[in-house]
Amino acid sequence: MTAARALQAIILDFDGVIADSEPLHLRAFQATLADHGLALSADQYYSRYLGYDDLGMLEALARDRSLAWSAAELKALVAEKGVHLQTMLQNSSVLFPGAAEFIRSSAAEVPIGIASGAMKHEILQVIQAAGLGPCIALVVAAGDTPESKPSPAPYRLALEGLRERTGLDLDARRSVAVEDSRWGLASASGAGLRCVGVTSSYPAEELPGAELVVGGLADLTLDMLHQLCSS
Repeated sequence: MTAARALQAIILDFDGVIADSEPLHLRAFQATLADHGLALSADQYYSRYLGYDDLGMLEALARDRSLAWSAAELKALVAEKGVHLQTMLQNSSVLFPGAAEFIRSSAAEVPIGIASGAMKHEILQVIQAAGLGPCIALVVAAGDTPESKPSPAPYRLALEGLRERTGLDLDARRSVAVEDSRWGLASASGAGLRCVGVTSSYPAEELPGAELVVGGLADLTLDMLHQLCSS
């Protein structure tokens, strides 16, 4: 195997990797919870809840604070948070610098998927607005798997989806996940993918399991990923 042909596929997390939307998610949760007399600090969100999808985050918060929210109430809170987030997305440019360029150049060589805990319509809204729809072969989002990250289920489904879409027998060890959190890295590693961490949300020392750490997609090249997969 040569380094030039080592990389077979890339699967990207969305929030914190493609889109600088983690601060918007925090603000949307804060606005939703404030409507119900609850506070959520940035420290609490980043240290405890960032790795969950919306429902998982609210379920964890309810456990932590002994809040007896019913399934219907949790569903309503997720919807309220989504309304707040949509308003913010409409008024903000959320792509990280260099993210669109990396995706476009990479998609010319290998299939690219997304595995995220965000809502699918939120992901598609940002991707399509940036003109990146043709570059993304598939999106695995919140609710597509019974378990969310750190379970390996999202990355397993994304890799299998890329195999089906491309007709290629993609090898997990020659496929790279790019993540911004320990939960995402655990998910990707559990699915057998090579792992790259970006320091947009946490410093390098808080990204266990990352075989390569960069500041963001603007600092990542296909040559680096080919080299990683050839090792």
